[in-house]
Amino acid sequence: MWRGDYLFLLKNLILKDFRVRYRNMSLGMLWSLLNPLVMLVVWNFVFTKIFTNPIQHFALFILCGIVPFNFFAVAWSCGTTSLVDSAGLIKRVPIPREIVPIASVLSNCLHLAIQMGLLLIFVLASGVGVNVYWFFLPLIWALELVFVCGMALLFSAFNVYVRDTRYFVESSNLVLFWLVPIFYPFSLVPQRFKDLYQFNPIAALILAMRDIVLEAKAPSHTLLIKLTLVAFLALGVGLLGFRRLKPRFYDYL
Repeated sequence: MWRGDYLFLLKNLILKDFRVRYRNMSLGMLWSLLNPLVMLVVWNFVFTKIFTNPIQHFALFILCGIVPFNFFAVAWSCGTTSLVDSAGLIKRVPIPREIVPIASVLSNCLHLAIQMGLLLIFVLASGVGVNVYWFFLPLIWALELVFVCGMALLFSAFNVYVRDTRYFVESSNLVLFWLVPIFYPFSLVPQRFKDLYQFNPIAALILAMRDIVLEAKAPSHTLLIKLTLVAFLALGVGLLGFRRLKPRFYDYL
């Protein structure tokens, strides 16, 4: 296949995944807005009406955590099951197997764009405003995509052989929810754990987004370096693991 053929295939896989996800839902893409909005309303009530909360622009603070975490959790889960879900296509059409989990991850960028639009609306409504450091957002989100693609490649390959892998991913997402600063500030993390937090790409992305959106400053060089290293390490491990496991996919799908 030519490069143009690969791009055409990738585009159509992304669109297919997006259409299938909302095929039988009456609200369709509105779920991409309702999910973060419901979480925002609940947490805003709990941490402003029940618990004392000194954080300014708390709704924006929460959204800067919800949007990255939701993207990661859904993209990793969908990527993990993508090969099994596309078993019929993989058996009938001689396509590069790596395209399937990558397309599954990229299809979630459409949901991400909707949720980033919601974040922008809250930024403008709150009076915080857009600043020049928003130009860093494409960079940090590109690094996050690299990381998630690596995770999807590795775990989708595992899921072909061990179907319990999807449940491991779902449980890991539940644990990660508490290990990234979604509804609490980074300042509350004990000093001995702060460096470890910055090696967590989801936590690093949330911290970078809060620097950009709420503090109107560029993410620290240390944070960007750590995010870059972990992202490309995950992609390298994912590709290596996928290529080692894919020769026997046909027997297990």
